Amino acid sequence: MQILGLDIGGTGIKAAPVDCETGKLLAEVERRDTPQPATPDSVLEVVQELVEHFDWQGPIGCGFPAVVQRGIVRTASNIDQRWLHCEVASRFSKHFDREVTVINDADAAGLAEITFGAGREVMGTLLMLTLGTGIGTALFHDHDLVPNLELGQIIVRSKPGHEWAAASVREEQNQSWEQWAHGVELFLQTIEVMLWPDLIILGGGVSKDADQFLDRIRIRAKLVPARLTNDAGIIGAALFAAQASPE
Repeated sequence: MQILGLDIGGTGIKAAPVDCETGKLLAEVERRDTPQPATPDSVLEVVQELVEHFDWQGPIGCGFPAVVQRGIVRTASNIDQRWLHCEVASRFSKHFDREVTVINDADAAGLAEITFGAGREVMGTLLMLTLGTGIGTALFHDHDLVPNLELGQIIVRSKPGHEWAAASVREEQNQSWEQWAHGVELFLQTIEVMLWPDLIILGGGVSKDADQFLDRIRIRAKLVPARLTNDAGIIGAALFAAQASPE
């Protein structure tokens, strides 16, 4: 099944058609800057451009940077406030006159990793973390998704976890890899007490530098870098749409 995967982020919106049987992209990723302000109308215009770029007539899956519950946006910490309570799946479906499925962006990346990436052959409790401007989290048990987990908000030593472990913290505070890894370790140790994961997958752009920090982190669970890097959100959004399809 071929589906157009969309990954809507705070700074960029990316798309590519995906073969959902193999997880392979069928064309090069096309990217546009996220409009500012990223209102529903302005984002929809950019999505329209991407759909037209690929001359896409088939189904669409979309990763979205918010808690999305039954197609409705429930949080707006990383997007324009006008998205709050918006029926995003219904709005997109009506605009394109076809089914458009919408999933939290971190959940999309996690779905790709457990299907085609680092978690493919691992059962049990798996946690996917995307470390970027903030922290995205996706939790799976025996490959079943527990949606909309926001573990980056958990308090670790009097401040939110994302203030310890987001990749942006290392850049903003000019930390060494060792200093930043210590913060990631504190965050992961807190998460371990709650969830006892069998595997933790670290994604986001920082995963390409895993050799700089991964061995510095001491936790119980097996810790590995993501394999699909920047394509995971696109692939996972398409996979979610394929799973939701009646075909």
